[in-house]
Amino acid sequence: MTFEELTSLFAQVEAILNSRPISPLSSCPTDHAALTPGHFLLGRSLTSLPAPMLEDINPRRLDRYQLIEQTRQVFWRRWQAEYVTELQSRSKWKTRCRDLKEGDLVIIKEDNIPPLAWRLGRVMKLHPGADGVPRVADLTTARGVIRRALNRLCLLLDEEDKA
Repeated sequence: MTFEELTSLFAQVEAILNSRPISPLSSCPTDHAALTPGHFLLGRSLTSLPAPMLEDINPRRLDRYQLIEQTRQVFWRRWQAEYVTELQSRSKWKTRCRDLKEGDLVIIKEDNIPPLAWRLGRVMKLHPGADGVPRVADLTTARGVIRRALNRLCLLLDEEDKA
């Protein structure tokens, strides 16, 4: 890559890193927005233009712009998966971690979402299994109500929950 191409890629990677949700903006059950590092930089969350998915295309068939876009998409996919996995640290049975409750803001772990698009939802209802432990939750999102397994959800803690 040339210096200009690498600089462009680094700026896009910086935007990806600064788009990560940190905590809910408010405790309002209809608010699906999260505080991001972008809020401190720009006063709002970061966005990007939609682009065709290029991850599975042979790099030798792409022009220079598409190659940079493919590199950005590969970085996004890996960053998103590793960041959400890090937030979902499991402590097994040794220590009790905070369980989800109704009204919590969560990141929904999705496989095919574009860069800088974090799917967020609020827990509307928890469905316990036969052992009484919740396994599934109904979530309200910006697009409607969905049902997801708890292992596909990652809690965004409020400041009072972190203390």
